[in-house]
Amino acid sequence: MQHGVVIGHATATVKHPSLEAWRLAIVQVLGSANQPDGDAIVAVDNLGCRPGMRVILNSDGKRVRELIGNEKSPARWFVCALVDEATPA
Repeated sequence: MQHGVVIGHATATVKHPSLEAWRLAIVQVLGSANQPDGDAIVAVDNLGCRPGMRVILNSDGKRVRELIGNEKSPARWFVCALVDEATPA
């Protein structure tokens, strides 16, 4: 699992048939110091995240293919949680 911040959503006129009904988030992975770590990735988003939100990503390809319902899907990453950034009172 990785922490990341959503920087946008991918819009594709042509994509793999297994991804037709899914939102695709563009996420910048964060390192241990909450700094960008490598290139941004595309992740299946079933939680409705918005740009600027911190998320937890999972790279379990088998699990994301089960989520999508297609064992031939090229999907690798998916958003598995939204990080609650509420400040304590």
